[in-house]
Amino acid sequence: MFNGKKRFGLATLACVSLAITFSAPAAAWKRGAVQTFALIPSGEPMVEGLAVGPDGKVYSPTFNPTGSGPSQLFTFDPQGRLLKQVTIAGSSSAMLGLEVMPGTTNALLVIDFGAGQVLSVDPNNGSTAAPCVTLPAANTPKSGLNGITFDNQSPPNIYVSDSFEGIIWRFSPSESGKACGEASIWAGPDATLLPSNGVPPFGANGIEFNSKFDTMFVCNTAMDWIVKIPVATPTKPEVFTNSINGCDGLRLDSDDNIWVAANQADEIVVVSSTGDSAGKAIAKLGDFDGVNQGVTNGLLFPASPAFSPDGKWLYVTNLELDLRTVTAVPGPPDTTVDSDWTTQVTQHSIARLTAKIPPIQSSPIQSSP
Repeated sequence: MFNGKKRFGLATLACVSLAITFSAPAAAWKRGAVQTFALIPSGEPMVEGLAVGPDGKVYSPTFNPTGSGPSQLFTFDPQGRLLKQVTIAGSSSAMLGLEVMPGTTNALLVIDFGAGQVLSVDPNNGSTAAPCVTLPAANTPKSGLNGITFDNQSPPNIYVSDSFEGIIWRFSPSESGKACGEASIWAGPDATLLPSNGVPPFGANGIEFNSKFDTMFVCNTAMDWIVKIPVATPTKPEVFTNSINGCDGLRLDSDDNIWVAANQADEIVVVSSTGDSAGKAIAKLGDFDGVNQGVTNGLLFPASPAFSPDGKWLYVTNLELDLRTVTAVPGPPDTTVDSDWTTQVTQHSIARLTAKIPPIQSSPIQSSP
């Protein structure tokens, strides 16, 4: 007879109690769903760099390290629709980081990795002025320019990471009296910025300042580090935190949390940069979920993250790079965990995920009485 109260026997209650007491802990964080934001037109090379303008438009150039120039530049609207595809005049086939110049809507500076220079590019027609930032002639052929950022000076100084030489280059318009010109060394060469024997063989990569502009954070991809460079003493870089598998591009949010694309772990790692938790992972977001009809589900070799203007979304390029095609990985076999997956990709993509740090959840195991 049911009288509105469920009756349990002692044995049933004991089982329920044990189930509650010894239930496994809940997930430490919710990774969240990764959406395909945009598809790169079929037949075009992979994309690595990514920037978002103040109007919400998303820009990304092609990266084909084994091809021949020029590269393509794609412009997408905030819904992922392709608005424009232009040829970047006078470029090599391998373009990497890019940014919208502060104070403008769409004046782009794009790193020409293949030529060791930074180009000023008009996304409306692909035209370029003379190279905006160059290196000393002795450094150009051995450089690996990768990430780009600006400080809060007026006009802003331009900073570019050099993955192969372990250098952060700086060009100062106010000091030179020109909008463009030859950069000089701001930090490095330094062991914290060099690739050593790590994989992938890129040292200094993604770069950005904190909100006070007194510290630059730099990914060292090969060594799985975030490096910290004090603006007051840029000659003294130091390892800030370890073990981000393929620390590639990074961005800081309004709370100075560092959002890092871990290209060999196929995830976004969020690291606190302040207080007692500085250097601690506070979220791991996104994941790889296979390749479906030639398109990545989730993240595959994520490279360059960028926030939407309202901070609600994080966009990230799926580089989908088979490292065997561009470098000899030390030791047998000559492969990485993602190599065979990348060969299944026939159309490249840009992903996005909600830029929200989920709360830490826990259900600690308790001892039985």
